[in-house]
Amino acid sequence: MTLRLGAVLVSAALVALTACGTDDNSGLPGAVDFSVENLDCAPGGTLLASGSSAQSNAMEVWVNTYQANCDGSQINYKATGSGAGVQEFLQGTTAFAGTDSLLSEGEVDQSRSVCRDGGRAIHLPMVAGPVAVAYNLPGVDDLTLDATTLARIFDSKIRRWNDPAIAELNPGTDLPDTPITPFHRSDGSGTTENFTAYLHAAAPDAWPHTPDKAWQGAGGQSASGSSGLVGMVQQNAGAISYFELSYAHQNDIDTVRVDTGAGEPVEATVENASNAIAQAEQVGTDGDLALELDYASREESVYPIVLVTYEVVCDRGNAPATRDLTRAFLTYAAGEEGQRALAEIDYAPISDDIIQQVRQRIDAMA
Repeated sequence: MTLRLGAVLVSAALVALTACGTDDNSGLPGAVDFSVENLDCAPGGTLLASGSSAQSNAMEVWVNTYQANCDGSQINYKATGSGAGVQEFLQGTTAFAGTDSLLSEGEVDQSRSVCRDGGRAIHLPMVAGPVAVAYNLPGVDDLTLDATTLARIFDSKIRRWNDPAIAELNPGTDLPDTPITPFHRSDGSGTTENFTAYLHAAAPDAWPHTPDKAWQGAGGQSASGSSGLVGMVQQNAGAISYFELSYAHQNDIDTVRVDTGAGEPVEATVENASNAIAQAEQVGTDGDLALELDYASREESVYPIVLVTYEVVCDRGNAPATRDLTRAFLTYAAGEEGQRALAEIDYAPISDDIIQQVRQRIDAMA
């Protein structure tokens, strides 16, 4: 099954992120050089945007870089989750939305009332990468699971870490008799939709639930945003959850290798996710750049749990007061400098052929 789918240091607080306690859940290294030569800035102003928390760390770099190099510009991206971000865009309160799942036909139709001059919302793929399955199991730092076992864990069918199904996938590993606590997103989330699309595609008998932004599985506990899930995994022995690889690496959280049926279990890495994204099919039409991913791939070195985050904008009829700043900011993010920065924080840059089309759509925004 497939699912259509998305040297100046400044404060990271300029991007509004959902945090948990006092933990540093950013996926950024301790010091980042935000200087860029010859960045093409728009006249100053304020830009509001919201949506996907999967791209929060990418947005943190992009926003801080743009503001550090373009005086008088303030960009406020709130990581409210894909569902909330799309709704704010459709209400006309933000200049663009970040989403990890595609707008429905009804939402595209609704966008015509927000986009002026006969315009409509289109998807610009800007960020991609692996969704890591992260866990906290003291004494076990190497763990392999497959789609069926993951589905049964997150649907509360497997409840202890020494379950025979887990032991069979991890011969020789001393698995403790510890209760499993699966955590899922409480907010409408494109990450949830992509994760459950993988479960449904690769293990349909074990995960009969339709992929959705809202969690459909049985039981488990919840937290808001990717950073909220990070906090829950850190604080609870026996916990397991799903969030972007950048969060797992920055917070030193162990991640699962996935047995896809290939010769070897596949690790969550940017390279292995890029291999999956390279197989994506472009399904958008009339200037829309929506992609379709194959979550059930069994190819070697293809990590199957991936997502693409889209910036949703009007193809024409963008609000005149913010159009130039939106175009300038997205031009930087989609440009060589903006895309190069992604690989440094565990995201996969968009492939050359697609990102060239993204740049053309941004140039044509009216």
